[in-house]
Amino acid sequence: MTLSNEHKKHYRNIGHNLKPIVIIAGKGLSEGVIAELERALEDHELIKIKIAIVDRDIRKELVQEVCSTLNATLVQEIGKVALIYRKSAKENLKNSNVR
Repeated sequence: MTLSNEHKKHYRNIGHNLKPIVIIAGKGLSEGVIAELERALEDHELIKIKIAIVDRDIRKELVQEVCSTLNATLVQEIGKVALIYRKSAKENLKNSNVR
């Protein structure tokens, strides 16, 4: 899924005020982490995640793996924090960060 530059800019503005929902550490993408990311994306659509790994290349690979595994789109990546988006199958106006 690709986003237009206008959508990315809008989502970056929204993401500025978000706190990381999931922190991925040295064990990487375990089943529990994937399940939590799946739930968070389904509820909120736009989430911020923190990757607590020192190596920059490993962090970038992990973010790409998260996006490909969960069919999400990377909106922005700054340091150890990534902002990702995936449209929810069911609209949840109460929990969604983009509505």
